Amino acid sequence: MTVVGVTVTPIMVQKYQSPVRVYKHPFELVMAAYERRFPTCHLIPMFVNSDVVNEETSEDGSTHRIERRCALDVDAPRLLKRIAGVDYVYFIQKNTLNRKERTLHIESHNETFSNRVVVHETCCYSVHPENEGWTCFEQTASLDIKSFFGFESTVEKIAMKQYASSINKGKEIIEFYLRELENEGVTHVPRWTCSSICPALPAPNSLSATPPELQHTSTPAVSASQTADTKDGASQDAKQDSGAPQADSLLEILAGTPEDKLDADYIKRYLGDLTPLQESCLIRLRKWLQETHKGKIPKDEHILRFLRARDFNMDKAREILCQSLTWRKQHQVDYLLETWNPPQVLQDYYTGGWHHHDRDGRPLYILRLGHMDTKGLVRALGEESLLRHVLSINEEGLRRCEENTKVFGRPISCWTCLVDLEGLNMRHLWRPGVKALLRIIEVVEANYPETLGRLLILRAPRVFPVLWTLVSPFIDENTRKKFLIYAGNDYQGPGGLVDYIDKEIIPDFLGGECMCEVPEGGLVPKSMYRTPEELENEDVRLWTETIYQSASIFKGAPHELVIEIIDAASVITWDFDVCKGDIVFNIYHSKRAPQPPRKDPLGTHGITSPGVNNVQLIDKSWTLGQDYSMVESPLTCKEGESVQGSHITRWPGFYILQWKFHNMPACSATNLPRVDDVLATLQVSSHKCKVMFYTEVLGSEDFRTACCDVQSLGSMTSLESSHSGFSQLSAATTSSNHSQSSSMISSHGHEEVYSYQILLCRHQMISMLC
Repeated sequence: MTVVGVTVTPIMVQKYQSPVRVYKHPFELVMAAYERRFPTCHLIPMFVNSDVVNEETSEDGSTHRIERRCALDVDAPRLLKRIAGVDYVYFIQKNTLNRKERTLHIESHNETFSNRVVVHETCCYSVHPENEGWTCFEQTASLDIKSFFGFESTVEKIAMKQYASSINKGKEIIEFYLRELENEGVTHVPRWTCSSICPALPAPNSLSATPPELQHTSTPAVSASQTADTKDGASQDAKQDSGAPQADSLLEILAGTPEDKLDADYIKRYLGDLTPLQESCLIRLRKWLQETHKGKIPKDEHILRFLRARDFNMDKAREILCQSLTWRKQHQVDYLLETWNPPQVLQDYYTGGWHHHDRDGRPLYILRLGHMDTKGLVRALGEESLLRHVLSINEEGLRRCEENTKVFGRPISCWTCLVDLEGLNMRHLWRPGVKALLRIIEVVEANYPETLGRLLILRAPRVFPVLWTLVSPFIDENTRKKFLIYAGNDYQGPGGLVDYIDKEIIPDFLGGECMCEVPEGGLVPKSMYRTPEELENEDVRLWTETIYQSASIFKGAPHELVIEIIDAASVITWDFDVCKGDIVFNIYHSKRAPQPPRKDPLGTHGITSPGVNNVQLIDKSWTLGQDYSMVESPLTCKEGESVQGSHITRWPGFYILQWKFHNMPACSATNLPRVDDVLATLQVSSHKCKVMFYTEVLGSEDFRTACCDVQSLGSMTSLESSHSGFSQLSAATTSSNHSQSSSMISSHGHEEVYSYQILLCRHQMISMLC
């Protein structure tokens, strides 16, 4: 591929980040088990042998370093091995055991074909932060395939398959040797002390235990990646270059608090059985959200749903998840269960409700669609009220899934829906009603993926195929596979309802003995109908009840907002999300009012939509430093980031908040654009960015009073734990998050620490009133 005269070589990159795996054994005992893996391990068939090439121990015996050259017999097609010209793949593994700190750091990289395939792996064994009698293991790895005789895709698949297999075996191998030690009567290994005498080390090629070092998954894990390589000459430069990425990987493992990390046992208990690569996708996406959303992240179950919806393609999942989070924030969906009060007509005529659970423990929702007067509900309530009601049902479903996960002791992340179509006829195919249904499906599909575990459609009449033809194209293919359709009374026979729902809770109207509290519905009285004008006005009001505004930013056309300040000690607060593109955020001050807002001429940028919000206030004749001044350093914000901050004003006048298109810097060494810059430019369609923002001004007296209120609230600004955040998404932060996200905050006293916390509290109160 050639871009602007620059040839771009495709590089295939795969990354892996493990959860924290816990051995319920002391560090020293785990190290003794690990030693038995060398020089070879019969439990890892591909691990042929290893030779010690360098070994050293500190004077006091506390630190032991050992470097090995490991030979691996990669399970690859014979043709590929012939083309590569090698039988074994070699890796260099460097282990550093610190007996005093009770840590083992492992770094490994491929020696074979290092100029074609680059494999880096970093592992770390350490003491459990909450139980010093347990040991934790973490691991990161990367596979970069630059070229491999045209077999790059094949090598990638082989590498990832073997790597995943080796990761699964890693813990089993350590557990095997721990049991072996126990059978030999070794159940305790004393800790290192300053008075300890460093024992003589066995010969490197000895089959007996060697000094504490480790690689748990390192050797086999490396093997996965190694597949990609073969010996093409291991250049010394490649060896030297490998050090930096590995050091970075080690810093990644050591960075963060225990609360920021996911435990493998937690994943299995609350999220289910995931493959190592699926675990890695979850952890990496979660980490990205923590960095870009400043600690305000959805719950792990919700992140996992979006990953599953895109077959664990992290880029695609991240895109739709960020869009959904922006949607939730803009419409305050997080507070829907607390703020939504269904109108009486819905309570009387909406024929749906929750009813116990199915055989798998999933919450069961029953919808008697055939008894529902869809036309009457749309005419009486409007499309938006129906949509909000359906959203509240989905929010309640998420809550019930969490409860059932605790009750049944296993992960439950979706629900079962039973739809009774008895009574369905052509009346239900009323065009506005079908239009409302399609829109509801579209919104739910985009924001609640993988929440429907099974859909049981009972007593489908002859008209059902017509409705199905209209609706099915709007339903995701994976969701359609979960549909089970029964005509007539087929649901009563073998393979019917009793296979999915306990007989004791089958509703009475389906021949069961359980009373169901779902309303029977009926025709909505025409006296309750609203005029189209009334419905239209209310629909607009419902979905404009948001404290956030949207704006579009173009190259050469920033979006600007003016705030007039009378009291010099006022506080300007802001909260914005970068929905598309990269932007630069600036704050300016001017003593004179800017010109009346002028809309950017849309034709300049080829934009024809009248809904585009782009306002420019700073006159082009103004000179920076004379007519207006910059009061904060520019802040560059990447796509997907959520930014909050505040500024204490020093002077009265007019403050202009500006969101400007971010131009990629040109390469200083040459006039030619860099490849990364060109590609980044191409990704921004029509040089357009988009932000969603909210601003508020606090008077000096209000600010000081609010500071005291926030101090007295205590935990109000720490509503999230490391595994929560979805239901309180827009109300969670910590003071440390605040300092990171508000890099533009002026240091005018400790009061400013509370300014963003006040903003969050006010957001929550405003949301509750909407």
